Amino acid sequence: MPADPYENLSPFFGDMHNHCGISYGHGSLEDALSNAREQLDFVSITGHAHWPDMPGPSERIQYIIDFHEEGFARLKSVWPKMMETLRKRDAEGEFVIFPGFEVHFCATGDRNMLYKNLDGEILYPTNLDDLHTQLAALRQAGQDSIAQPHHVGYRTGTRGIDWDSFDPAFAPFVEMLSMHGCSENSENPRPFLHSMGPSDFDSTIAAGLKKGHVFGFSGGTDHHSGHPGSYGHGRTGLWAENGTRDAIWAALYSRRMYALTGDRMALKFSVNGAPMGSVIPPSDRREIRIDLAAGGAIDCVDVIRNGELWRRFSECDFRSSERETDPVRTKIHLELGWGAKHRSQKWDVNFGITDGRILAIEPRFRGLEVVSPAERNAEEHESFYRSRVLEKSDQSVRFETVSHGNPTNSTPTTQGLCLEVEMPRDAIVFAEMNGVRAEHSLTELMEGARSGSLDHTDAPSWRFNRAPRPGELNFRTSLLDEDPLEDGFYYVRVRQKNDQWAWSSPVFIRQS
Repeated sequence: MPADPYENLSPFFGDMHNHCGISYGHGSLEDALSNAREQLDFVSITGHAHWPDMPGPSERIQYIIDFHEEGFARLKSVWPKMMETLRKRDAEGEFVIFPGFEVHFCATGDRNMLYKNLDGEILYPTNLDDLHTQLAALRQAGQDSIAQPHHVGYRTGTRGIDWDSFDPAFAPFVEMLSMHGCSENSENPRPFLHSMGPSDFDSTIAAGLKKGHVFGFSGGTDHHSGHPGSYGHGRTGLWAENGTRDAIWAALYSRRMYALTGDRMALKFSVNGAPMGSVIPPSDRREIRIDLAAGGAIDCVDVIRNGELWRRFSECDFRSSERETDPVRTKIHLELGWGAKHRSQKWDVNFGITDGRILAIEPRFRGLEVVSPAERNAEEHESFYRSRVLEKSDQSVRFETVSHGNPTNSTPTTQGLCLEVEMPRDAIVFAEMNGVRAEHSLTELMEGARSGSLDHTDAPSWRFNRAPRPGELNFRTSLLDEDPLEDGFYYVRVRQKNDQWAWSSPVFIRQS
């Protein structure tokens, strides 16, 4: 049997595409970095820098042109100070920061730049070919970089990707999803709803793979209010030897990475012993292995072969012969929010268990739902660092956050924190929230979610989500494909019952 290619690797999580007030956006760089450190291992804050083929003056879109030009000028003016701040806040092996910036291209699709090291300047290319020429010269001089295509699903010519311009030398991975939507295919779980327009098949990831391109999958928030990793917008998971700059960069270039919507998942996927992102030769039979530790109850796990659904594992496959144990290892997700629209609520929370131990703490914090600077004016010195873990022990964690009433009946803005625990079934899960205590036995929470409110009607509320059985959180399988395949790919797609998703980077089959 092939050895586990992930045996000496660990999962790390980051966001390589997001914005704050250093260009057009809201929130200080310091707040953005503080938000990132709450729930990420690596980050790049990619200020808007340049748009060489920006549309000409027009009364209809002049406000868009104006805030872009103002944002570009702001980033240029603060760049030296920004780099100084990044160097101070970087913590090798614990919290790695990659400097970056974004360039828009109507013709070929936007790119956000990442420099490997904590140096580099803004580039002002005339087109994508010029950008690649400049990056090649920097690489020859010893300065490595990545130009990530993002929100690729927009129609070509309107800042969606032109796959004929794609160059894997500078783009080892492509952004699967962000707050703009999901680019997997023209039918997907996160449609494009932004004012920039709908998605188009010719710009999707499915179209790029069909053309034979080799690339990995990333997730990013494209958040514009100083909150890298904002829950539910998109994140990147990767497998690296450790959390150092060199190890994370090597994982990115090896495409040993996967796209996430929000929940942390440890997703392993291999073909004939080769990890995700690999390119392997054809063979008569291919052994596919999946090993998943999910962030919530798994709904289904799909294997995609050459762009088509090849195998689906559903809840029926997870029930099998699961044996009840005590103590139980599970995850408990506390959500806070709701209440009247346009109103905020400060929360001071002590969340924990009366018996057993907390194995891991996963903040699921969100930033403000703001994209264009025309949607909201930031107040002078307004803080955008509003959610943080304050204290933690083996049985409890204290945190503070600010929630906002959901703006629509289909747009969640709740804040949350998830505990991975090992505890007896009859032990108590509790939360003390602004002086109000709520508690339930683990047995009750394994039966279903429990909720409450700070007051009677239209009041800020909380919800202890259902605690999944261990068999709902973990899935492992091995299967064989003996049908001919000389040129193609496989990848894995995961859906949880709470509508959080993951996509592994493909393993590619190539004859040479």
